[in-house]
Amino acid sequence: MTDRTGKQGSLAASVGLYDDDLVQMYRYVALARALDERMWILNRAGRIPFVISGQGHEGAQVGITWPLERHQDWIAPFYRSIATCLTFGMEARDILTAQYATALDPSSGGRQMPGHYGSHEHNIVSVSSPVATQLLHAVGIALAAKIRGTGQVALTTMGEGSSNQGDVHEGLNFAAIHKLPFVFVVENNGYAISVPAARQLAVADVADRAAGYGIPGVIVDGSDVLACYAASREAIERARSGDGPTLIEAKVTRLTAHSSDDQQTKYRSAEELAAERERDPLPLFRSQLEEAGVLTEEIATRLAAEIKLAVDDATDVAEAQVDPDPATAMRFVYAEDDGR
Repeated sequence: MTDRTGKQGSLAASVGLYDDDLVQMYRYVALARALDERMWILNRAGRIPFVISGQGHEGAQVGITWPLERHQDWIAPFYRSIATCLTFGMEARDILTAQYATALDPSSGGRQMPGHYGSHEHNIVSVSSPVATQLLHAVGIALAAKIRGTGQVALTTMGEGSSNQGDVHEGLNFAAIHKLPFVFVVENNGYAISVPAARQLAVADVADRAAGYGIPGVIVDGSDVLACYAASREAIERARSGDGPTLIEAKVTRLTAHSSDDQQTKYRSAEELAAERERDPLPLFRSQLEEAGVLTEEIATRLAAEIKLAVDDATDVAEAQVDPDPATAMRFVYAEDDGR
């Protein structure tokens, strides 16, 4: 995602990156967290109607997205994919205008509920409300890429709850049969809203299911940014070389309630929630980079200031934008005669 030049310390070299890569990866993790926290404040202040959070997922999302090629490959994200979308080219302003559903919101022009990110400019497929349908969209894109010989890879992400939908079987089976350039990422945070994984799955891991399709199933610690990067890089290289799809299961933590309409203390104990904080990817990645001498105090201070400025700017811009004109509500829903 960055120019492959500059200093290459031992940590960066261990995964084939440069120190600048690691700093930028950390910036995206921290920016996603700061935007997410601002969204909760705005929701509680009555400024935006709904938040579905990505806190705890950011490390996996940045690491997995990093090996993709911007403006070449495609992503079909899900509602927690804040860090994914930022890493792939969307801006802080784009995330918050989606929350406010403004007329100039690039995700949908105010036609989608919050958390439904998309960008034609950045090859990010718009999220639809029924969960798991994005896999079918991504597989279709991968099929088109193979037919056209473009060398593109399509990647989709979802939670482990969504991975139980029938769309996943149909799409993954098709992708495996035709060896499509496709990567399927399951961000397993242990809960489908309030339903724990043990009541969702009859197998220990979602990745176990990959064997049924004859494709690799990879489990990775979703709190380890660089482990996620390495797993994704291998899967993307495999897809691009014509060897077909890979299922990556990133074991992440969900640090917030399912959404702003949920109260997770009703079904998660204080002890469990405290333990989950130990798996927070943001301080873990920061400590890793500090110990390696990559994230100096000077760099960390600069990034903190840049991120605060970006979040404040995004908030101000979103607050100032106009609402969509109700007269345009049916635009893009039905075919229209544009006079041509």
